[in-house]
Amino acid sequence: MNRVKLDHIDRKILRDLQESGRMTNVELASRVGISAPPCLRRVRALEEAGYIRGYHAEIEATALGFNVTVFAQVGLHSQAEPDLVAFEELVRGWPEVRECHMLAGETDFLLKLVAEDWETYQRFVTERLTAAPNVSHVKSALTIRASKMAPGIPVDIGEDRN
Repeated sequence: MNRVKLDHIDRKILRDLQESGRMTNVELASRVGISAPPCLRRVRALEEAGYIRGYHAEIEATALGFNVTVFAQVGLHSQAEPDLVAFEELVRGWPEVRECHMLAGETDFLLKLVAEDWETYQRFVTERLTAAPNVSHVKSALTIRASKMAPGIPVDIGEDRN
């Protein structure tokens, strides 16, 4: 992954694609103030350099029957690196786990999960999560609502920097 030096235009491209990854290259070029061919070259360079990891659609969870979002704090018996990696590999195979973050502090992992309903989540916890090797405890926090869900990161387009 070769990093490229980001200029003002690259940052605009990143910001605009992060906000709306479905726009055409012509629209993106117009928004950032350059013509389409160099815009496409810049986007490809940003992809190759690893700044852009992919594109996706944001799906409305409740429209597909996922009415519950839960954050689960998971503690493990052992924090030895092979045990941490084994837990991460196990979690990758669970489609209801949408995010997995290893944390510093008393909680080892924070999982974001979706489920059809509370009972389905409870079944997942009792049959899979707490039954998993090395899991010592799980603390669940059911979301009431999400008031902000901003994808990605804040992209500063102010000054050129790397």
